[in-house]
Amino acid sequence: MGEIKISPDYNWFRSTVPLKKIIVDDDDSKIWSLYDAGPRSIRCPLIFLPPVSGTADVFFQQILALTGWGYRVIALQYPVYWDHLEFCDGFRKLLDHLQLDKVHLFGASLGGFLAQKFAEYTHKSPRVHSLILCNAFSDTSIFNQTWTANSFWLMPSFMLKKIVLGNFSSGPVDPVMADAIDFMVDRLESLGQSELASRLTLNCQNSYVEPHKIRDIPVTIMDVFDQSALSTEAKEEMYKLYPNARRAHLKTGGNFPYLCRSAEVNLYVQIHLLQFHGTKYAAIDPSMVSAEELEVQKVNLSTSQEEQ
Repeated sequence: MGEIKISPDYNWFRSTVPLKKIIVDDDDSKIWSLYDAGPRSIRCPLIFLPPVSGTADVFFQQILALTGWGYRVIALQYPVYWDHLEFCDGFRKLLDHLQLDKVHLFGASLGGFLAQKFAEYTHKSPRVHSLILCNAFSDTSIFNQTWTANSFWLMPSFMLKKIVLGNFSSGPVDPVMADAIDFMVDRLESLGQSELASRLTLNCQNSYVEPHKIRDIPVTIMDVFDQSALSTEAKEEMYKLYPNARRAHLKTGGNFPYLCRSAEVNLYVQIHLLQFHGTKYAAIDPSMVSAEELEVQKVNLSTSQEEQ
C-alpha cells in the first residue's frame, strides 16, 4: 500500500521540482502553493487544477513527462476561498503575479469546474486559451448538496473527509488504481479543516457554467468509462454544453486517471496542445518541435482560419 508515495518517480519529482508559495491577496493567510517546471521562456503554459481531495503534487506524473518533452507545466494548490468569484479574482491576481497573459488549463473534477468559471469570469478580456476538462462537471446541483454548502465551514475535519471519501471507489479495482486511491487518501489527510471546507463549498455552492461566454475556447473533454464520482447525466450535460469539443475517452481510470492511467492522459494532453504548436500560444519550447510537425500545424491552422 502507498506505492506511489515511495516510488522512485515521486521521490525524484519531490527532490527536483521545488514547491513555491505565493501570496497575491491582501489577506496573508491566502497562500497559493505551486510547482512550476519547464522552460520559463514559454508564456502560455499548461496549468493543472486539482480536485477537492488533491494537492498540487497529484499531477507529478504529468509534470515529469511533459517537461521532459519541452512543455512548461504549472500545478497548483488553492488557498481558502469561499465563493467562485473570490477564487477567480485570486487566480487572476496569481496569473498577473506570474506575468502570464494567457494559459491552457487542465482541471480535474472541481478543478475542471473552476477552470470553466475562470474562463467565463475573464471572457471579456480572455486569459484562458484552451481547456482540458477531466471528469469535470458544469453544474454543482448534480451533487444534491447545495442546501448544505453554506454549513461546511462549521463541520469538523473528520466529517468533511468522510463526505469526500464517500465518492471514492469502494468496489474491486486493479492494483494501480488502488495505489492511486491510497495516494489521494494520503493527500486528503494533509488538508486542513478550512481547506477542505472551502473546497467542498466551491464544489457544492449553487452555480453553473454559462457556455455562451466561453464557446470560442478549444476544449477537450476527458472522461472514463468505468466507475467515477460523475454520473452519466453529468457527462452527457458536458457533451451538450461543448458540442465541438474533442473527446478523450479512457476505458478505465476511475476518479484519478492522471495518477493510474498517466501515460494515456499525457498522450491526450499532448494531442490537445499540438494544435497550438508554432503559435505564440504554444506551451512547448519551439526547439523541441520538429520542422515537419510545425509545417503540418501551420497548414492545419491556415485551413481552420479559412473555414472560420
